[in-house]
Amino acid sequence: MSVLLVTGTDTGAGKTLVSAAIVAALAARGVRLGVAKPCETGCAPIDPGAPLGALHPEDAATLAAASGNDDPLEMVCLYRFPEPLAPALAAERAGASIDVAHLVETLTARARRLDLLLVEGAGGLLVPLTHEVTFADLAHALGARVLLVVGSRLGAINHARLSLEVLKQRSIPTVGYVVNRLVPEGDLAVETNTALLRSLTDACYLGEMPFLPNAAATLAALRAGGAVALQARTGLAKQAETHLTLTALSG
Repeated sequence: MSVLLVTGTDTGAGKTLVSAAIVAALAARGVRLGVAKPCETGCAPIDPGAPLGALHPEDAATLAAASGNDDPLEMVCLYRFPEPLAPALAAERAGASIDVAHLVETLTARARRLDLLLVEGAGGLLVPLTHEVTFADLAHALGARVLLVVGSRLGAINHARLSLEVLKQRSIPTVGYVVNRLVPEGDLAVETNTALLRSLTDACYLGEMPFLPNAAATLAALRAGGAVALQARTGLAKQAETHLTLTALSG
């Protein structure tokens, strides 16, 4: 059983983009994999005209599409809430609660049937799933290895080192980190972040995803299905194969 939990240095670091690229590439290699977004917040209603209608987990749908398998969204995303808040608070404000034991049991059962289960967190490591449990705790409970996505911008060095320090102090296995460029060329912080971070930490550097100006459109194409989804999946897989070290991630 192999579980890879993808976390970020912050909200908006690019976890879904990097995860989708990795999933697309590993699936193309023939890895039997599944994806999970255990809890997604900020979900829009499937039917905007129904105020209490079902909610659509966009990130979970993106990951499912990138994998190319037909797992239902109910399996990929067990909890979804409308407000864009930390899961513990989003659940509380929705009058619900997150059963972490159920999450761990469900994800572990799925992982046993696969070569790899990729689990995308929400925000960073210490974001609370409940008032007692963070995503770092979930990684420990799942026996997961952790991949850190570093959103490359001013401030990324501090966020990355803090995240890596948490993983080290809690003895959570870490496969390494991926730097994800969030802005085009010409930003001095982005141009220097990777080299500086590599000089400051002994964590495994797994590559740098380039800035993709059409990233949102590519992820939307994945979710659209059909020929455009196949084209998007192929393009993302090529990015991962070109820029990332995938052998460390495949189980």
